[in-house]
Amino acid sequence: MKWLINLFTSSIGKKITMALTGLFLISFLLVHMSINALIFYNDGGKIFTIGAHFMATNIIIRTIEIFLVLGFIIHIIQGLWIWKQNRDARPVQYAYATVTPNVTWYSRSMALLGTLLLLFLVVHTSNFWIPNRVNQFKFGEELPLYEMMIEKFQNPIEVVIYVFGCFILFWHLFHGFRSALTSLGISHPKWNPMLAFLGNSFSIVVPLVLVMMPISIYLGWLK
Repeated sequence: MKWLINLFTSSIGKKITMALTGLFLISFLLVHMSINALIFYNDGGKIFTIGAHFMATNIIIRTIEIFLVLGFIIHIIQGLWIWKQNRDARPVQYAYATVTPNVTWYSRSMALLGTLLLLFLVVHTSNFWIPNRVNQFKFGEELPLYEMMIEKFQNPIEVVIYVFGCFILFWHLFHGFRSALTSLGISHPKWNPMLAFLGNSFSIVVPLVLVMMPISIYLGWLK
C-alpha cells in the first residue's frame, strides 16, 4: 500500500502518474477522433450515428468511461500539484525573466495550457457528452448528436472556441507526449527520432481532424 501512496505523493511518482494518465488520455483521443471523423463520410450523419451509438451503449466502452473520468481527475490534480511544488520551490520570483537553455515556452507553460484545455473540455462536454448521458439516464434514449453538431457549429463563436481549443490541444500534446515517454524512461538514441516523429505527428493530426469538424460544418462542406 505504501508504494501506491508514494506513487501519488513522491516527486518521481507524481511524474509517473502524470505520464501514465496522459498516455491513457491520448489513447482516448485517438478513439474520439476516429469516431468523430466518421462525419466526413458526408452521408447525413448515418455512419457517425452508428459509431456514436456503439460508443454510448457498449458495456466495455461505458466501463472505460469511468476510468477515463478518473484519469482526467488524477491528471489534473497531479499537474496542479507539480506546478504548485515547482512554484513553492522558488517563492521569490526572479527580478528578470530567465530563459533556461533547451526549455521551450510551452514546456514552461504546461499549467496554463492545461488550464485552458480544461476550460475547453468543460465547454465541449457540456455541449454534447453530458446532455447525451443525462438523456440516456432519464429517458433511455440518445440525443441526435449529428444534428446537434450541425446546429451548434452554425454559430461562428462556437467555431472560434473549438479552433482555439484544438490549438491549445496541439501545444499540450506536442510537449506532453514526449514528456510522458521521458518520465517513464522510454528513451534510446536509436528510437528517439522515431518516437519524436510519432509524437509530433499525433499532436498535429488529432487536433487537425477535430478542428476540421466545426470548420467543415460552418463552411457548409458537411450537411
